Amino acid sequence: MDDDETELQNPFPSPPSHYTKYTTHNLKLLSLLRERSGDNVAETDQRQVLSDQSDVPDWQLTQLEKPRVDWILDEPDAYYNVFGEMWFVKEKIPSLADSGRSQLYPEDPKIDRRPALRSILRSLLVTYSALMSSLLLPPPPLASEIPPEYQRHVDWISLLTTNLMAAANDLRPVQARANLESMMRRQLEIRKEETQTMHEKCDALEAKLREIRASVANLSNHQTHHKQVGIISSTVTRRS
Repeated sequence: MDDDETELQNPFPSPPSHYTKYTTHNLKLLSLLRERSGDNVAETDQRQVLSDQSDVPDWQLTQLEKPRVDWILDEPDAYYNVFGEMWFVKEKIPSLADSGRSQLYPEDPKIDRRPALRSILRSLLVTYSALMSSLLLPPPPLASEIPPEYQRHVDWISLLTTNLMAAANDLRPVQARANLESMMRRQLEIRKEETQTMHEKCDALEAKLREIRASVANLSNHQTHHKQVGIISSTVTRRS
């Protein structure tokens, strides 16, 4: 149970132990060492230069210097290492030629690749059918140096699928652009729909206000008419 809790609490490797050297005091000593030594920091005896300071470490303060990123970027294939793995600064998807495989579709992106991709897909289906048939054949003799038939089909299917994946990766920028255009068109349509809904609401409110004004005007005219009739009736009654 304790091991499980420890594993859950530490999902990532611990940082290098030298991170504890980056204290405020050590960074101040490094800044002071730069001021007193100038450009010859690496060749300076830090204990002698910082003799008036306390807690000067035994290790070189220059270890606290930030890595020179410009040195990495100046290399033709700039990369850095993280936990023993190499990562390129500019990520590049290896091409089929870099992987040592044949490319079965036109390399020029301006050429329509759809006919070649359809041929690859048809060949993939036919080869898969042939692979299923070859699995029913008896195995070759143990002393035979000729590879079995199914191995040839598997290798060809591997090449076909690799070409399909490479072609799909080449189309990712086009797909991203198309998705962005689709999203922008959808947002424009939503705004148009919202604007149309607002106009319809405004028209409905204006019609309702006109009805209210008309009903108020009719009610006022009706009341005025009743008052006039009442006045005339009262006058006639008094005279009689």
